[in-house]
Formats: sequence, structure tokens, C-alpha cells
Amino acid sequence: MSGLRPGSPGATRECPHCRETILESAGVCPACRHYLRFDANADASQSPVVTPLRIEGSIRHPADGDPWEYTVVVSIRNDRGQEIARKLIGVGALNAQEQCTFTLSVEAVAATGKRSAKSGLRH
Repeated sequence: MSGLRPGSPGATRECPHCRETILESAGVCPACRHYLRFDANADASQSPVVTPLRIEGSIRHPADGDPWEYTVVVSIRNDRGQEIARKLIGVGALNAQEQCTFTLSVEAVAATGKRSAKSGLRH
């Protein structure tokens, strides 16, 4: 969990459904997609989501050779190049002629906390 004050941009909490760490402001968990609070105006009050980064790629095992094993790891670095988060997402194997597609996307919404994003918060 983050050391930020509750209600400030970037503050986190645990999803009660899947136990992933998510933004405190989230109305829907991005990991398990469960709704986190009842809000009759949920659709109207949602900030528009911007996807500033989306990468999709596939790997196909060639027709011959031993199976391939793969590990999917995501890391986040700040503007100084320091790694601030690293997470193993999944592992698996590909046999001959099998294919897997991987998609990485970063979704951003306007922070609705009381403090501005430029108020000295670093992450």
C-alpha cells in the first residue's frame, strides 16, 4: 500500500475481491473487474480513460524444436531510472506451432484528490 494520505492522488488500497493493490479512487478493480462501490451515477461520473501506452505482440513457436518456457515480467521506472515496481505477471510454455499474444496497456485518468499531481508526490 502507498504511504500517501487517503484521498490524495496515487493513494492505494486493497481490492476486497482479489487482494490486488489498486488506486483508492478506482470504482472498478482493474485486475478482477469487480465493482468496488455502489454509485447510481457511476457511468456519468467516470473520468475519461486515456491509454497513453498500448503494446501488443505475439510469439509463435516454430514447427520444430523443444518447447519454449516464458515468463512475463513488468517493471516501472521513475524519471531518474529507479525501479519503483516489478511484478511477475505469468509464466507458461509453448509447444510446436502454438502461439501466445501479450498486451500491455497503461490507462490514465485525471486524479480527483485534493492535492495536485505536481505537489511533490513522486512515484
